[in-house]
Amino acid sequence: MAETNVLTEHSKSVAVPRWLAALCKLFAGIGGVTLLAMMLMTVASVILRGVVGKPIPGDFEMVEIASAIAIFCFLPWCQVNGGNVLVDFFTQKSGPRTNHLLEALGDLFYLLISALLLWRLWHGAAEMRQYGEQTMVLRLPVWTSFIIILPAMALLVATCAATLRGHLKAVWK
Repeated sequence: MAETNVLTEHSKSVAVPRWLAALCKLFAGIGGVTLLAMMLMTVASVILRGVVGKPIPGDFEMVEIASAIAIFCFLPWCQVNGGNVLVDFFTQKSGPRTNHLLEALGDLFYLLISALLLWRLWHGAAEMRQYGEQTMVLRLPVWTSFIIILPAMALLVATCAATLRGHLKAVWK
């Protein structure tokens, strides 16, 4: 299995499978396109409100949904690149093994939390679909946003597992 070292802001980079890094990059691209579309729609809505007096109907609903999609799509990319917040004040002078061990511990917690969130998001999406929950103005089915959110969250779980593995391998080198 081909692996690549991903540059991180943390003490040392860890090897993750190339396909995983590429998939994280793809989802980050989806998040970026979503963010760009949301921005353009917001600008158009503000201009229409100022010029014609009528904004794009349901613009705030689309911003809510697009924001959720973008955020979830960015999470795996942030994890694979070590972009999460790191407070290294107490570990600046620690050795690489200690830092990798602490990173592994953080990755383990993040893995457990992301797996729990994935499980609950799955059930939440199923309930929203079952009950036909819709947005107020546009009547968009809310569960459809989970078509992108759930795979992004599953990718975060896989990414957390890969970085955890990478840090543990570095501890026992």
